[in-house]
Amino acid sequence: MSVRIGDIAPDFETDTTAGPIRFHEWADGKWVFFFSHPADFTPVCTTEMGRTAQLGDDFARRGVKPLGLSTDKVDEHLKWIDDINETQSTTLTFPIVADPDLKISKLYEMIHPEESTTEAVRSVFIIDPEMKIRLTMTYPMNVGRNFDEILRVIDALQTADRNRIATPADWRPGGEVIIPPSINDETAKGLFPQGWNTIKPYLRTTRVDSKTD
Repeated sequence: MSVRIGDIAPDFETDTTAGPIRFHEWADGKWVFFFSHPADFTPVCTTEMGRTAQLGDDFARRGVKPLGLSTDKVDEHLKWIDDINETQSTTLTFPIVADPDLKISKLYEMIHPEESTTEAVRSVFIIDPEMKIRLTMTYPMNVGRNFDEILRVIDALQTADRNRIATPADWRPGGEVIIPPSINDETAKGLFPQGWNTIKPYLRTTRVDSKTD
């Protein structure tokens, strides 16, 4: 099974550090940051789990629920959380999925055989409230994720959805956005009463509200 942008995220039932969940039911109409890890008690994973916990308020402000996955059992996850909290000076409260049989890792194509046949690579899935996959990223096992970029792309997706816009390269909240070519000037007048700058007929820029609160 191939998991691609625009697909409905595959549902699953599993044990987690917060108890059993059915994924779609647990998401409960929120955005989801679903991210995988090769194994418990590994250094890069420890920093990433800790960083996710540290950014808890930032995710919550965006209506995003983090969900981690590691290819170990719940009892190992719980012991690992103690290490994460201690070494990263945080309190981890989001669920970590148990996947010792690799069923979910394989369902989401997190196992890359040339990297490892028993451990998940560092996959990222941003999933919207309709359970549609909106972004995927895959990092090798020895490279930690850029959480500034994860928050930035969530901001971009949510701003685009609210305002029917696209975002340019290196966009940050508050920066200029792009009016898609599919929206003609007449329709744009109603959507963007603040006006826009026409650089080329296919390239029009404007500004919109991109607050995360």
